[in-house]
Order: sequence, then C-alpha cells, then structure tokens
Amino acid sequence: MAKEPEAKAPEITGAPPKVKWDDTNMKTSYANVVNASSTREEVTLLFGTNQTWHAGQREFNVLLSDRIILSPFAAKRLTLLLGAVVAEYEKRFGALNIGVEARPPERVS
Repeated sequence: MAKEPEAKAPEITGAPPKVKWDDTNMKTSYANVVNASSTREEVTLLFGTNQTWHAGQREFNVLLSDRIILSPFAAKRLTLLLGAVVAEYEKRFGALNIGVEARPPERVS
C-alpha cells in the first residue's frame, strides 16, 4: 500500500486575513435588559426591554425580543471584546455605576 504524502498546513505570514462585514441582512434591536445562561455546549444571551415605567415597583415586566446562542469560545471572545469597549467608553466618558452588586441571574423556566 502506497503511503500518502502528509498534507501541510498553509503557512501564516504577514497580516491576518481581512474580515469583510456584510450587513445586507442585518436587523437592529434595542435592549435595556440582558440575561445569560449556559450549558456545557453553549451560552445563551436573552435581550429585552423593561416594560415597567414606575420606579420603585417590586416586579418588572421584560419583553424578550432576541435570543443569541454562542459557542463557549465565541462567548469568551465576546467577553473580551465587550470589556475593551466598556473600558474605552469609561475612559472617554467616565465610570459607569450600574448601582447593583453582581449576583447570579434568576432561573428562567
């Protein structure tokens, strides 16, 4: 039996490949509420809009509009990207105080 030659991986030299962004099918949504959950295989982000208008209410109504499901690797890259974007924002406009302690999200059934 003849031995097949090993395929060589292409050499990576110079600048990284250029990404061409195609926004022809892009949709825009607004969200002022976000929640996240995960399994071993995926990270799910839920986006929505707070429908509660009166301050001090004990219950909030959130209209969920979008669910984005990412691989854990894409979620980690998103974490790094958002961290850099928020750091740049705070550098230009001042620190953001979200006014709550970090806490685990409530379970959605």
